[in-house]
Amino acid sequence: MKFFILVFVFSIPFWLLGALAGDINKAIKINLPISSLMLVCPTIAALILTYKEDKSKGVKQLLARVFDYKRIQHKIWYLPVILLMPAIMFLSYVAMRLAGVSLPKLQIPFALIPVFFIAFFIGAIGEEVGWSGYAIDALQDRWGALIGSIILGAVWAIWHIIPYIQAHNDISWIVWQCLGTVGSRVIITWIYNNTGKSMFAAISYYAMINVTWVLFPNYGSNYDPAITGIIILIIATAVTFFWGAKTLSRNKFQAV
Repeated sequence: MKFFILVFVFSIPFWLLGALAGDINKAIKINLPISSLMLVCPTIAALILTYKEDKSKGVKQLLARVFDYKRIQHKIWYLPVILLMPAIMFLSYVAMRLAGVSLPKLQIPFALIPVFFIAFFIGAIGEEVGWSGYAIDALQDRWGALIGSIILGAVWAIWHIIPYIQAHNDISWIVWQCLGTVGSRVIITWIYNNTGKSMFAAISYYAMINVTWVLFPNYGSNYDPAITGIIILIIATAVTFFWGAKTLSRNKFQAV
């Protein structure tokens, strides 16, 4: 609870700045409000609490986990880490086209993907050191992986509401985006638990969420969170069924 309170308190200056300063997308094509810079707040809160609990040794150990890829014993998990979100967004694009939505032709600037990934990986560090590195283990130890993920996902979604409003999204867009956010947190926890609790895996998956959003036509401006959110929730439900709500890591049919 202290962690969540700190995250929201530290975010207030960014929300106020967003209200006063306008949008980042006045300078770039991506629709992001200035308040999106609050992404550093979960890490700041986690580092403060970790230092209080374990001093500088704990802080060093937490930060070292950003590149803990050696925890990923079964390399097959790189497939969902890297490819699951692109597949979700491709299905979203196809569904929108089949529904008759007018969309630009899908054009993927492959040369820019590494640039986008590095940029969004750095941004994801600001959040996942807090969400995955500090918060999720305590939540799932108490409530189980599924419920812990839903709690964290709900907080994650609520935390984003003001930036969503400042990005001029309507209520329907925000509701669906929040539902998709909760589903995404379940998927992130599933990946996290099945990769030896690798923060690197969680950060990489989150980076791919943003990479594929930017690659959607017109830098995400044609993105429909209702369609994407439904697909994400279906996958989160399937993951829960096959890997179990308690841990999200016990495949019923195969030890992966």
